[in-house]
Amino acid sequence: MKAVFLTAGAAGMYCGSCMHDNAMARAMIANGVDCLLQPVYTPIRTDEESVASKRVFFGGIHIYLMQQFPWLRWVPDPIRRTLDWTPLLNLATRKTHTTDAAMLGRLTISMLKGRDGQQAGEVRRLTRWLSDEIRPDAVLLSNLLIGGSLPAIRESMPDTRLAVLLQGDDIFFDYLPSKYREEVIKLCRHLVKSVDRFIVHSRFYGDKMGALLQIPDEKIFVTPLSIDVGPFKSAAKPIRTDRQFRLGYMARIAPEKGLHHLVNAFIELAKHPSHDDLCLEVAGWLGDNNQRYFDDLGSRIGEAGLTERFIYHGSPSLTEKVAFLQSLDLLCVPTEYEDPKGLFVLEALAAGVPVLQPDHGAFGELIAATGGGQTFRPRDADDLIRLVEQIKHDPEGRRRFSEVGSAAVHANHSTEHAAKRLSEILFQ
Repeated sequence: MKAVFLTAGAAGMYCGSCMHDNAMARAMIANGVDCLLQPVYTPIRTDEESVASKRVFFGGIHIYLMQQFPWLRWVPDPIRRTLDWTPLLNLATRKTHTTDAAMLGRLTISMLKGRDGQQAGEVRRLTRWLSDEIRPDAVLLSNLLIGGSLPAIRESMPDTRLAVLLQGDDIFFDYLPSKYREEVIKLCRHLVKSVDRFIVHSRFYGDKMGALLQIPDEKIFVTPLSIDVGPFKSAAKPIRTDRQFRLGYMARIAPEKGLHHLVNAFIELAKHPSHDDLCLEVAGWLGDNNQRYFDDLGSRIGEAGLTERFIYHGSPSLTEKVAFLQSLDLLCVPTEYEDPKGLFVLEALAAGVPVLQPDHGAFGELIAATGGGQTFRPRDADDLIRLVEQIKHDPEGRRRFSEVGSAAVHANHSTEHAAKRLSEILFQ
């Protein structure tokens, strides 16, 4: 069986969805599926070996310029193709700044219109490549927002199964100004009839997106969120010789990820002598647009006299990430939004680290399924502080969370396990 997995690159940053898509493609290949991981927008960046094609469709520079200057369609295709040169895309996305929401709204609408949008030439190029060169049995998209080509693909390959992963599309919708948001949702609803399968990682997200996009229940399939557990199996857990309690955060540094909530809890708890062993350790990608946010948090920690008990580890490699997680006593990423995935939860549990997460999005389902931690009331600072303190003072409880959670992830949330389920959805 042959599958093409279209994944959206994330402008040079480590992206949970990109890493998940890459791991799934590798696992499907290992299971005997002829799977091609094909980037759109930009090359993907992962913390492990990438299996993605070097080719990029709908190159970010190309589609932006086509939107701004429609007359470029008359420029010979070989010349425009130079805009998709990988080194050029990498250079252009090396530094990420705030994206203008109105411009992004207009571009998204044009992309979702497919053959009727400014990027129609790219729709034709992708469709011809799929139908004439690859001829896959299934095409899987990493989100519906890159699905403007689906009606054209359906026409050219009526017997090919078309599937879409839903894993954060609503978060993008909410970023757009209202006048663009409603049009984007309307266009996404129009694409639903071209799709055979919608795949989600939680019942919560299936219900939410099913209602929003008017997806029939019979088209929604749940498959477990997964990670590559191999690096966690092979890594030796470091021996701790200090008496510190390491409260950790590992996610992109951004307000919506809620690091400020964890900083507030850390400062409040650290005021008390019984928590003089508490320190806060943070890892994650930091873009230029969030540098001031992070600096302000650092200033607050400094004003509280806690600078020596706070460490930022940067954006770690895979080996560094495993070591970082294994050094923690508790992980907490108190997101503002309803996260549809939460890969960091599985990574922490695979490393034997208990988790404490807000009881919204997919977190409740994920923690209930693994038994590896607890949830607190979202945006309730007192409940967050209470539970950090409770877990900190209960080493036996942490040990149980660690053992049960780690066993559940290795047994039920490996990419090998999830790839088999995904193959069933795509080919049966």
